[in-house]
Amino acid sequence: MHFPEEVYRERVKRFQKLMRESGIDGAIIRALSSYTYFTGTRWLRPALLIPEEGEPVVMVVKNEKEGFLKRSWIKNVVEYKNAEKLMSYVTGWIKKNNYHTVGLEYTVERDSFMLFLAVFQRLNPKVVIKDIHSIIMEMRKIKDKWELKAIERAGEIAATGREVAKEVVKEGKTELEIAAAIIHELMLEGSEAPQVYVSAIPRIHAEPMRDIYVEEGQIVSVVIGADYNDYYVNTSRSFPIGKVSEKARRALYAMEEAFDYALDETKPGKKFIHIEKEIEKIYENHQMSEFYIKGYTHGVGLLIEEDPITTIVVQHRFQEIKEGMVLAMVHAPLILPEGVVKKECTVIVEGDGVRIVT
Repeated sequence: MHFPEEVYRERVKRFQKLMRESGIDGAIIRALSSYTYFTGTRWLRPALLIPEEGEPVVMVVKNEKEGFLKRSWIKNVVEYKNAEKLMSYVTGWIKKNNYHTVGLEYTVERDSFMLFLAVFQRLNPKVVIKDIHSIIMEMRKIKDKWELKAIERAGEIAATGREVAKEVVKEGKTELEIAAAIIHELMLEGSEAPQVYVSAIPRIHAEPMRDIYVEEGQIVSVVIGADYNDYYVNTSRSFPIGKVSEKARRALYAMEEAFDYALDETKPGKKFIHIEKEIEKIYENHQMSEFYIKGYTHGVGLLIEEDPITTIVVQHRFQEIKEGMVLAMVHAPLILPEGVVKKECTVIVEGDGVRIVT
C-alpha cells in the first residue's frame, strides 16, 4: 500500500455513493488497474467485491492471504482454491444481500475476463448487470497529490530510459536488443512493470521483434512507459538513423511544431477537439496530412493509456480539459515509409497550462 489508508477508504466511499446514485447494489472489480486503485496493491487474478454500503471484500488464492494483508488496507479477505469456489462465493454474496443490480467493468485489460461475465450471467440469470467503467474512470481522471507524486518519480525513471535509448538505438541493433537495454535500466531504477515499444519499421506501439534490425535511412521510434507506485508516465522519441529523406526531415520539423503547439495550448477549460483541429492544420501546412493518425493526447495513470483517450474514443475529443488531469502528448504519430515520427511527453494540467514531468 503506497498511500495512506484514508486515501483508499475515501475512494471506496466516493464509489459507493456513485453506485447508489446509479442504482447499483454491489460491484465486482476484475480489472487490474481499478482493483489497484481501490485496494492499494497490484495483485494478479484480481477479485474485489464492493457493496453499495459497508466494507469491501477481497478474494485471493489459498495461501496468498498473508502476503496480501501486508500490502493492502482491506482486512476482509476470503481465500479460494479453484474457480468453482470463487464463483460460488460471488453468487452467495449476491443472494445473501438480495442484490438485483450488480456492476461490472467492461474493459480490455490484463486479467479482466469476458469469460467471467459469461459464467456470471449463467449462474445469476435474474441479476441486472451495469457497466461501471465510466464511473470508475471519471473518478480516476483527476489525480490527487499522492498520485502526482508517484507520477513525478516515474517521470524521473523514464528519463533514465530515454538516456539509454540515445546510446543503444544504432544501426545493426534489433528492436528487441534496444527494448531489453531500456527495460533493464527502468527496472533497476524501480519501475516494476515497464512497457517499452520499439518501431524500426512503420508500426504503431510495436512489441519489439528480434528479427527487425535498425538500418540506415530509417526513423526508429521508442515509446517508454515507466511506472512507480503503480502509476505510469508515457514518453516517446524518434531517432533518425544516418541520412534520412527530405520528406522524413519535414515530418520531424512538423512534429516539433505540433508538440510545441500542444504544450502551449493545452489548458483548463479548453476542449481537446479545438487543439486537435489546429494540429491538423500544422500537418497540412507541412504536407504531412496523409501520414497523420488522429488523436493528439490521452490520459495516463494506473495505465499507460487511460481516459480521456482521444486517440481511440472519438467522443473523448469533445471533453473539456481539467486541472489535475495527467496527459501524454503529442501521442498521434506520423507514419512514413521510413518509419514512425513521434515526440511525446507526460504533462500535468495545472494553473493556466501544463507542467512537463518527463
